[in-house]
Amino acid sequence: MKLDNLTKEVTSIYEHLVEIESTARQMSRTVHPNHQSSVLNLIRYLVLRNYDLRQIHDTLSEYGISSLRSAEAYTLKNVVDVLKLVHLLQQQDWSPDPDLVLIGYEKSRKLRHLHANELFNEIDQLCFTEIMVTMPSEAAEDRDLVRRLIKAGMEIGRINLSHDNEEVWKKIAENIRKCSKELDIPCKIAMDLGGPKIRIENILVRQKQKVRSTDRILVKDEMEISFVATGNIEIKGKCKEKKKFELVGLQLSLPEIFEDVKTGERVFFDDGKVRGRIIDRSSDKITVRIEAGAEKGAFLKVEKGVNLPDSDLKLASLTEEDMAILPFAMDHADIISYSFIRKPKDVEMLYEILGERLDKVGILLKIETQEACQNLPLILIEGMKSPKLGVMIARGDLAVEIGPERMSEIQDEIMWICEAAHVPVVWATEVLDRLAKKGRPTRSEITDAAASVRAECVMLNKGPHIVEAVSLLKRILIKMEMHTSKKKSKMRPLNIAMDALKYIDSKRFEQVYPEY
Repeated sequence: MKLDNLTKEVTSIYEHLVEIESTARQMSRTVHPNHQSSVLNLIRYLVLRNYDLRQIHDTLSEYGISSLRSAEAYTLKNVVDVLKLVHLLQQQDWSPDPDLVLIGYEKSRKLRHLHANELFNEIDQLCFTEIMVTMPSEAAEDRDLVRRLIKAGMEIGRINLSHDNEEVWKKIAENIRKCSKELDIPCKIAMDLGGPKIRIENILVRQKQKVRSTDRILVKDEMEISFVATGNIEIKGKCKEKKKFELVGLQLSLPEIFEDVKTGERVFFDDGKVRGRIIDRSSDKITVRIEAGAEKGAFLKVEKGVNLPDSDLKLASLTEEDMAILPFAMDHADIISYSFIRKPKDVEMLYEILGERLDKVGILLKIETQEACQNLPLILIEGMKSPKLGVMIARGDLAVEIGPERMSEIQDEIMWICEAAHVPVVWATEVLDRLAKKGRPTRSEITDAAASVRAECVMLNKGPHIVEAVSLLKRILIKMEMHTSKKKSKMRPLNIAMDALKYIDSKRFEQVYPEY
């Protein structure tokens, strides 16, 4: 691309940015003052990403000009600087509209840190990226476990309100508060609302002509199973595993989905490990044929998740259980995680319920559906009416919902949009999962943990070796923060380079490589 054509292309982007500025300012006035500048930048970034920038990038790099590849956090300033340099190369004067509010690199960095510290902890412990840990039930009684987790590097304790009860949650929260105070290490508490998560609530079998419940059932590919409505079925206790039984069906936690599903739609179990397809349905029964993941047999267990990525489910993001639990969460949590949101209206609903207490509690929006990804910019703008806002990339459910191919890129897209909005991100699901559960990490887990430094927080799930996992993750984050900030390489001196250069400087080239 010639220099004059490059100038026209970038000028067109700049003019589009100026054109939308009035609308962007109006929208920025609808959010909390903490986020007004960030809304401006988010809308500017959305404008920029309407263009195919690939050829522009290549041409800018050819001329040695900083490209637009890392313009997320300070979009308009980046475009303005590029235009100044392009005109300068042509010995021309150019200056932007003086009324524009420009957010530069330094201001964007400060906004990102401010928003992360508002939501998480004000004081960074050794590194900026924080560690969130899902608390096991035993943390209610084992205070020493909580103490060791905080000493290892846990800065946020996550309590999943889909499991246990208020008595257990309260004890865990109290132990976190007490250990944090004793150690003089800040540790906040996040509580997850369950949301409309579809789970296997019960597995019903017929044994000696009586219907009983069991905790798991073995399924195989090509086998047909059913989801059943059990309102009129009398359940006679637990199944005796050693005796023969006949599968009656699976009872789901949200039977209202019976009205929304259609034949031909896919069904995934246990984070996508087993896949099936609906082959028949009625008002009280859905028949599913197992298609993959159980060639040699696989167990479906009570409380494991069920995903219906093809189905248009009419489920409210706040369930009756969430509404009942919410007062407890508001009294005991620093951060409330909002599950399975799909659109801005879902955020508005939660904020109306929280009312004046919205200013006192952090909100973490969990992105785990295709619809939430599609609506993310508008969800963020609605979310920024709260002074303390973050986003969790819930990679488990999200990967099942959108598929592995799309998951490989959607993670980056969410990160870019959130960086443009200066909204902190939690990188979640299966980080060092094998280490936490089995005591030894896979090589790919280490790579994933290293990549997580691009987020403001990383979440670990529970397991027998969770303390070791927290300790290793903290060491990885400290090392990686010396190299990386979001997409930018910090370019610290490399020992590899320094050692090699010392050797080369100490000898003639021919002595180092005599074959040359």
